[in-house]
Amino acid sequence: MIKVVFDACVLYSVLLRGFLLSLASRKLVEPFWSQKIQDEWVCSLLQNRPDLERENLERTCRRMDIHFPNGLVRGYEAIAPTLSLPDPDDKHVLALAIHTEAEYIVTANLADFPKAALHSYGIKAVSPDEFILLLIRKSPSRVLQTVKNHRLSLSRPSKTVDEYLAMLKKHGLPGTVAFLRKHKSDI
Repeated sequence: MIKVVFDACVLYSVLLRGFLLSLASRKLVEPFWSQKIQDEWVCSLLQNRPDLERENLERTCRRMDIHFPNGLVRGYEAIAPTLSLPDPDDKHVLALAIHTEAEYIVTANLADFPKAALHSYGIKAVSPDEFILLLIRKSPSRVLQTVKNHRLSLSRPSKTVDEYLAMLKKHGLPGTVAFLRKHKSDI
């Protein structure tokens, strides 16, 4: 199973968060995050969406922590001050990845995690699209089944395959969508 740290920016969107966690539920990946990562996406979402309630988002965090008992990680904090990244506020994400021996940091902010800074730790920063395509190459049938289950779980309102693919594309997954279009009958 691939160990991966989900950065706050990929947990922000309910669709992307749900999709990535669906992949984790199918044991395609072992996900990790910290309380700081949880706090970041919740606070950012509340700033941009005042119609949402903190209590509901915190309930989502608790559900994530319960569903993935090893997901919420502590004890990585001492590593952060020893690291160097373009944005010092991202040191905690790399520290978490080092501590958990993650192979990937899934983030939309690739510039914040340069290859040179991660290479010596054996960690790669990848976009959500690149990460999902990696999983597709490793296990296409399991990813397709996960996609189908995720699409069918969206019930407010339910989504046709084309509507679902349009949503994924809008959320920065063009390569994933290109693959899925070739397999529409499976999702």
